[in-house]
Amino acid sequence: MEAAAVLDAFSAAPRHQLRPAAWWRSTRLASQACHATAPFARADWQTACAILASNSTGGGGHDASSSSSNRQPAPRVNGQKPLPAPAPALEATPTPTPTPAELDLVPVSNLPRPLSISDLSPAPMHGSQLRVAYQGVPGAYSEAAAAKAYPGCDAIPCDQFEVAFQAVELWIADRAVLPVENSLGGSIHRNYDLLLRHRLHIVGEVQLPVHHCLLALPGVRRELLTRVISHPQALAQCELTINAMGLNVAREAFDDTAGAAEHVAAGGLRDTAAIASARAAELYGLQVLADGIQDDAGNVTRFVMLAREPIIPRTDRPFKTSIVFAHDTDGTSVLFKVLSAFAFRDISLTKIESRPHHHRPIRLVDDANVGTAKHFEYMFYIDFQASMADVRAQNALAEIQEFTSFLRVLGSYPMDMTPWDAALSSPSRADDSSRQY
Repeated sequence: MEAAAVLDAFSAAPRHQLRPAAWWRSTRLASQACHATAPFARADWQTACAILASNSTGGGGHDASSSSSNRQPAPRVNGQKPLPAPAPALEATPTPTPTPAELDLVPVSNLPRPLSISDLSPAPMHGSQLRVAYQGVPGAYSEAAAAKAYPGCDAIPCDQFEVAFQAVELWIADRAVLPVENSLGGSIHRNYDLLLRHRLHIVGEVQLPVHHCLLALPGVRRELLTRVISHPQALAQCELTINAMGLNVAREAFDDTAGAAEHVAAGGLRDTAAIASARAAELYGLQVLADGIQDDAGNVTRFVMLAREPIIPRTDRPFKTSIVFAHDTDGTSVLFKVLSAFAFRDISLTKIESRPHHHRPIRLVDDANVGTAKHFEYMFYIDFQASMADVRAQNALAEIQEFTSFLRVLGSYPMDMTPWDAALSSPSRADDSSRQY
């Protein structure tokens, strides 16, 4: 190319034979030639730099005629091949071609690699296993809920609810499946508080029938038991059945049902039984002393599926939306206005839950006639049957926002429409509408 030719002509003469003005004109001519032509590749630029470096160091003391035959070849720059040298004149005895030296102008291999999204363990692509965090140990009901929500997933046990939230936020897990309410025990308040503290989004729900079993070491008889351990809610859900069985045992709370079964097996406790699932008995080598000991056959726990990003709401299937709000004025009138905003638009509410305001638990009211009064401040959680893509839901939230000091949408997600009869006969069956996200 023209630019390379100019640079080669400039390098043919020793640097010390050129006056400063001539050297400047040659350099300027090379620059103009480079700009006059199309931009050449990085390899061409590196080769040109190598030619200049070679002639400036090894070409001194020779004239123009002798330098073209005796000078060393341009070194290889970053592994690139130099430009082809002009063909030499015919000689009687060919001279061997010197081996070019290696010149690393830019250590490309030492440059830092840019951080990519793959370094943060992103959600797996199609065909990969989804990593789902749950609270408890293998054999817990939360593990069964994760398997129902995301069949074939890689379930990640967590010792606390807080850890499951953080696992998703830190990209260790792709989803989290956590319980929020039970048909017998009521709401799991801890998870409602964590929903407000963390920035995860509800992307689905799953309802899991809970089937409790009385588990003990192989060979242990009921009359030898002196203690029963399990999660506090599991103990409360089986209280009447245990009394009807005639067991004179002490009840002790444990972190979770499967953890209680693991504790009995690991400690070899022959006087202790655990209330857990049949899967926990298989995992930890326990025998089932009694099956289905829950006081109510319709014992169901509702779980929510959490993700870092919300899903796009739709109107072609039943959706549910969860919100939380707070207010600065009198609670009775504001709650009435909120309920009216839904009632006037014929939107059904499925749940109302109040929790104390952690950052401002008490509000003081000054009245000249009655003095100073103290009132508890509350956060209100509401689930309603409508999608955020529905204009009715959008108008209702716009009206609610006018008289509340805080409003946040926790998620708009498809409802679990698993038929109740099918859930009882096959608890592991998953609902297609709730496991696609």
